[in-house]
Amino acid sequence: MDVNEAYIARVVPGQPVTAVLDAYPDWQIPSKVRTVIPTADRQKATVKVRISFLKLDPKILPDMGVKVTFLGDEPVEKKGEAAPAALIPPDALRDENGKKVVYLVKDGRAERRAVTPGGTRGSDVEILAGLTAGDSVVVKGPASLRDGQAVEIKK
Repeated sequence: MDVNEAYIARVVPGQPVTAVLDAYPDWQIPSKVRTVIPTADRQKATVKVRISFLKLDPKILPDMGVKVTFLGDEPVEKKGEAAPAALIPPDALRDENGKKVVYLVKDGRAERRAVTPGGTRGSDVEILAGLTAGDSVVVKGPASLRDGQAVEIKK
């Protein structure tokens, strides 16, 4: 499995992971990091990581596609600093009259939301307050976007 090199410092042998095979998207397989291969792929900016399934099953076949979620301890909060509620691309963060805001998509309309940004993590910006899990954030909207404006999600 390839892991973005920006995140490799958080991956350690023995770390618990959950694997989901493309063929069985509803089956979460308990696994662990077996080893981190000590070389990087410059073209893809990734590092290879090998995982081991904790329990083998006949449905698991060689060369099946898999998505892995790396699990770990809860982030340790720095004294006086809240853990980030979300990570967003920097393009989604806007500065309006000195306040940081994002626009959410709610019922087909843009909703302006004030946020409290933290530091950066890789290429993303930490949001300490103002967002909740499941919020859909406008990443590439026009500069003229305003609260209540009709929006359409394009993929």
